Amino acid sequence: MINENDILDMTCLTRAQIDAISEHEHVSAVTAAEMGEYLMHIHHGPQQVQKMICEDIADALHHDDLPKARALYAALKQFLAEHPEALRGNT
Repeated sequence: MINENDILDMTCLTRAQIDAISEHEHVSAVTAAEMGEYLMHIHHGPQQVQKMICEDIADALHHDDLPKARALYAALKQFLAEHPEALRGNT
């Protein structure tokens, strides 16, 4: 039987990146993993994931939550290192 951990492990995103999508879209981690995996395979999808994480960082900073902003920045840094296509053509 497939469980939540199996689903999260089947994506090309890390748990931190999935958590950022989950928070941004106000959905469960499994739904965020599915959404993230889909976005990573469509035109300009990686840019959308990058934008979500950046918006989460801005929101954390707006609420003076520096530990959360730092964690999200680390997730963004790893995301861009693993998926440089997220920078190309981003507006």
